[in-house]
Amino acid sequence: MLQRKTYQARQVGPHYFEPKGPNAPKWYIVDAKDQVVGRIATVITRVLIGKHKPTFTRHADTGDFVVVVNADKVAFTGKKWSDKLYRHHTDYVSGLKTVTAQQMLERNPEEILRQAVWGMTNKSNLARHQMKKLKIYAGAEHPHKAQCPLPLPFGAIRKTVVSRPKKA
Repeated sequence: MLQRKTYQARQVGPHYFEPKGPNAPKWYIVDAKDQVVGRIATVITRVLIGKHKPTFTRHADTGDFVVVVNADKVAFTGKKWSDKLYRHHTDYVSGLKTVTAQQMLERNPEEILRQAVWGMTNKSNLARHQMKKLKIYAGAEHPHKAQCPLPLPFGAIRKTVVSRPKKA
């Protein structure tokens, strides 16, 4: 068998990723309107980590930047708007705080998608750095027009009929 030459990404200077050249990160934009949270989070996570590239390397940041717009219009299937709970602890005695998905949508709609993507990454310093490349905005406007974000190059995002939260 002939050995093929392979490319392995490496950390260049103080950056986690190669800032210039053919392997430099690209910017992609995703419209989250009427998308199921878990389905869109898997697509975003793959792009952030870099698994969509042939140069994917586990210990190096080969992923791209992702801008998500319309995060306040995401959807859940079933009765998750009232049944799904987000919990965090304040580090004080009896400091467990619980919020439903509908309350989270009203208070901080970006956090729903951010926590879904974070749950799909490895919990490491590299993953924390990769999460900084995720830009989530509740509305349709974003301040990253100068980076010329492209739509995702593959048809991984599907349109489905989903439930919306009821206004109180």
